[in-house]
Amino acid sequence: MKPVRTSDAPQAIGPYSQAIKVGDFVFTSGQIALTPDGEMTEEDIELQTAQVMRNLKAVLEAAGSNLQNVVKTTIFLADMEDFMAVNAVYEKWFGDHKPARSTVAVKTLPKNALVEIECIALVEAPIPD
Repeated sequence: MKPVRTSDAPQAIGPYSQAIKVGDFVFTSGQIALTPDGEMTEEDIELQTAQVMRNLKAVLEAAGSNLQNVVKTTIFLADMEDFMAVNAVYEKWFGDHKPARSTVAVKTLPKNALVEIECIALVEAPIPD
């Protein structure tokens, strides 16, 4: 197992890694709408989802992967009423690629985020030491 770290996504806000690479896979931690400098994106579901996707993209790239190699995502929503808005932004980032997915409504998310997304992806290249 190898931890993945990048300054292009927010640093972990607890005792965990941005992602872990194991064999040919990378498992990301859930990403919320923090910018790489740790500021929360304003309380707008589309803006937050776009920031989450930027964070996932950065973490995946640091692991030698990308959004087109994502096998599975899990979306956590503070309000299931945001489902369609999140879908619209999510679809723009994945395009024709349609990974397996689960979406779960939760009571609250860290830093009162509106959305959190984690994923599992295939790795294209080894992470340099």
